[in-house]
Amino acid sequence: MKGIFSVLVENKAGVLSKTAGLFARRGFNIDSLAVGETDDRDISSMTIISTGDERIMEQIEKQLNKKIDVIKVRRFAENKCVTRELLMLKVTYTNVTRSDIMEICNITGAHIADLSPKSMVIELTAKTSKIDRFIKLMQPFGIIE
Repeated sequence: MKGIFSVLVENKAGVLSKTAGLFARRGFNIDSLAVGETDDRDISSMTIISTGDERIMEQIEKQLNKKIDVIKVRRFAENKCVTRELLMLKVTYTNVTRSDIMEICNITGAHIADLSPKSMVIELTAKTSKIDRFIKLMQPFGIIE
């Protein structure tokens, strides 16, 4: 089971490190972590996704609530959230393959974020299953990173 936590924290140095340390010390894994400043410059919002059973999710929530720098913790049900992944994929191309890659991007809703003489960076925001299918489509062209 995945635990999706929205955590409002004080926006100051060391808070991210302390929060990540909480997970590391207790052997909990962080699958995803996104942090950003809110409209109030003194507060940051952290979205943390972790995996484990119900007991582990409850422990994580309790431990987060104990932290001094934490203002509020909310846990979301996996089926009540809209989740997306961001893929940044660097792929090689030639004059022959460039139009094929661009056509696949147009069909799938991906965007070419950067173009150099021999490679391009493609951006796609989607569900995990669509990201995985897109990667498989791009593999024959030569994924750099």
